[in-house]
Amino acid sequence: MSVLSMTGIRKAFGDHTVLKDISLHVDKREVVSIIGPSGSGKSTLLRCAAFLETIDSGEIAYMDRPAVRTVNGKAVYEKDLKPFRRDFGLVFQNFNLFPHYSVMKNVTDAPLRVQKRDKQEVRAEAEKLLEKMGLSDKADAYPCELSGGQQQRVSIVRALMMNPEILFFDEPTSALDPELTGEVLKVIKQLADEKMTMVIVTHEMAFAHSISDRVIFMDCGVIVEQGTPRELFEGTRKERTRQFLQNYNQAMGVREQDSAPEA
Repeated sequence: MSVLSMTGIRKAFGDHTVLKDISLHVDKREVVSIIGPSGSGKSTLLRCAAFLETIDSGEIAYMDRPAVRTVNGKAVYEKDLKPFRRDFGLVFQNFNLFPHYSVMKNVTDAPLRVQKRDKQEVRAEAEKLLEKMGLSDKADAYPCELSGGQQQRVSIVRALMMNPEILFFDEPTSALDPELTGEVLKVIKQLADEKMTMVIVTHEMAFAHSISDRVIFMDCGVIVEQGTPRELFEGTRKERTRQFLQNYNQAMGVREQDSAPEA
C-alpha cells in the first residue's frame, strides 16, 4: 500500500508551469529525499501534496483513498479533505509556531481542538515527545525564548502529535546555522531509524545520502532521475544530475574555505 500516491501532477502559476507531469509514490516506512536546484519545483510539489497549493490536473491519494481526481482535464478535489489531512504532518522551514502560545500549547492545541482527544492523554504524549527531543525543560517557554534548532524540534513534535502516516519536511534546516542544523538532522535521522515514513526536501546532500531509501532529483519541474542514494550520488547516468552534484560540491568547498579560521 502506498501511503502517498501522486500521479500526473501539473501545476502552473500564471504562464509559468512549475510541475510538469510529476508522479511520486511513497510506501510505508520509506524515506524519500527530494533534491535539486532552487526553482526546480521541489517545495511546490510538497505543498501540493499537503493541499497548500491546488494542482491543475493529476491525481493525489493517501492510503489508497483518492483525494484529488482529474475530470475533463481539470483537478477535482474531494469536498471534505479533513480525513486526508490527518494522514500527514508538515514541518516548515520557518517553524510557523504560534508566538503567543507556550511550547506545550503549541504542540497540544491541534490534538485537543481538532482531534478532540483526552487532555491527560495528549499532555502525557507531549511530555514524552518533548523529552525525546531534549526539550522537556522548555514546555512552558515561548518560541521567542528558543533557539532556531529548538523551535524546529518543537515543530517536529507538533507534527508528530497528530500521529500522521507520513511526515513532510520542506527544507527543515535552511533557516538554521550549521551548528543548529546538526541537532535537527539528528532528530530526523532518529525518526528514520524508527521507520517513520518521510518525504524530505533538502539541500543537505550528505544527509540525503545517509538517510534515504530513495533520492529524487528534480529540475525545471520534472523528475530527472531517481534511485537509491548509491545509484544517484555515485552512479548517476544523467548528465544534468552529475552537473548539479558537481556544482553543489564546488560551492560547498568554497563556503568551507571562506568560513575556515585564519592561521
